[in-house]
Amino acid sequence: MAKSEISECLQRCELFSRLNRQEVETIAGLGRLETYQAGENILSQGDFGENLYIIAEGMVVLERSIDLGTRRGSAVIGLLGKGRALGCWSTLLGEPHTLMSSARCRKPTKAVVIEGQALRKMMLGDLELGFKVLERLCFILRDRIHSAFGAMENV
Repeated sequence: MAKSEISECLQRCELFSRLNRQEVETIAGLGRLETYQAGENILSQGDFGENLYIIAEGMVVLERSIDLGTRRGSAVIGLLGKGRALGCWSTLLGEPHTLMSSARCRKPTKAVVIEGQALRKMMLGDLELGFKVLERLCFILRDRIHSAFGAMENV
């Protein structure tokens, strides 16, 4: 995927869609394309996360394993398709964090991968860009938390 294709993917993504063309193209320089097979995990709950992923094609299930003593299982938090973002958001805040859910491909998936620390450095160098990204991130995380609570109520 050429940088222009990565730029197009990022322009349509929920995290970067409100940025101007130049900002998106700058961020696209940090991205690389990875492909995953159906059933393959992009992320695994409990692992240390360092990257953000933007789905270019495919479908990903966000799932959290739950252990309530006598009851164990998993809850589907979300189903993410083209343009949706996932990964370790804490890298944007400069703090290490273990992943709270797994991301499994429901069908073959292509994703743009961006190292969180590299994006953080870019955001610190351009505070207006940084604010725009973090503002969108707040809305996305609010929606994910809402979905997670809803999913866990059904366990």
